[in-house]
Amino acid sequence: MIRTGIIGMSSGNAHPYSWSAIINGVFDGEEITRVGYPGVTAYLHANQDTLGIPAARVTHVWAQSADIAESIASAAGIPHVAARLEDMIGQVDAVILARDDPEHHREMAEPFISAGIPIFIDKPLTISRDDLAWFTEQVAKGRFIMSCSSMRYAAECSSARANLHTLGPIELVTAVGKKDWVKYGVHMLEAVFALLNDPRPLAVTHTGKAGQDMVTLEFENGVRAGIHLFMDITPTFQLSVFGHNGWRLVEMTNFYAMFRDNIIEFIRSVQEGKPRLPFEKTAAIIHTLIAARESLEQGGKKIHLK
Repeated sequence: MIRTGIIGMSSGNAHPYSWSAIINGVFDGEEITRVGYPGVTAYLHANQDTLGIPAARVTHVWAQSADIAESIASAAGIPHVAARLEDMIGQVDAVILARDDPEHHREMAEPFISAGIPIFIDKPLTISRDDLAWFTEQVAKGRFIMSCSSMRYAAECSSARANLHTLGPIELVTAVGKKDWVKYGVHMLEAVFALLNDPRPLAVTHTGKAGQDMVTLEFENGVRAGIHLFMDITPTFQLSVFGHNGWRLVEMTNFYAMFRDNIIEFIRSVQEGKPRLPFEKTAAIIHTLIAARESLEQGGKKIHLK
C-alpha cells in the first residue's frame, strides 16, 4: 500500500476533501457540506460504488491550520494530522499537494522533492518562470514531479481523441470556460493539448482583458486554438474541434471520473517509479499559460514560445 500525504488547502479548492475520499473510499458528507462543498458531497454519493483505490491510502494530512487539517481528516478517514508539513517525511511514500495557489507550490513541494518523495502538484504547477526553471532542473536531476489538470484525463476528451481522425485534417479548436486565466485557463489548455496529442506550441496572443480572457494559440502542426474564459458566464467547460470533413463538440461534465483517473495515474506512476506523464508536456502548458498572461500585460503582443 502506498502511504500518501495530502497537503491542503487553498481558498475554494475542495480537492483535499474529494481526492482523499476518492482514495480512501470513505467520506463524511455532512462535514464536506458544512465547510461549503455540497457539490462534492453529491458526486461522492453518486459514485460510492467506485470509491477507493486499493493500492493507496491517505494516511497523513497537513493544512495551514489544525482546524482545517482535522476537518479534512474526519471527512475522509485520514488517521494522522501532521503538526508541521515536514513531519510527513519518513511517514509517507508519496505526497499530493492539493492546492491551486501556484505562488506557494515551490515552497511547499521543496522539502519532499529534496527528500526524494514522489509528489503530485495540483494545477497550475506554477505561474513563475523562475519556479518553472527550478522544477525543470529538479526533474533533470531525477526527482519525481507530476503535475497537470485533471482535464487531461476527461473521458469526454479521450472519446473525442479516439475518433478525431474521422474529422479529417484539423484546423481549429475553440475552448470555452468560466473563471480566471491562471487557475482555470490551465484546465482549458490541458484539454486542448491532450486532445491534439500535445503538439508543440509556437506562439500565444491574449487580446482580451482580465475577467474576459481571449487567447489564440498557434501550434507547430498548423492547428490554431482559441480559448475564451469569461468570469461571469454560465459555468461550462467545452471544446469544439473543426476539421476538413466534420466537427465535434466536446462538453466535459464528469469531474469525479477525471479526478479519479488522474489520481490512479499518479498512483500507477509511483508504483512504476516514474511519472507516466512526461514533465515536458506539463512544462509546455505552463510556458503557454505564463506567456498568455505576459501577452495581456503587453497589450496583446504576440509571444513566441521557445
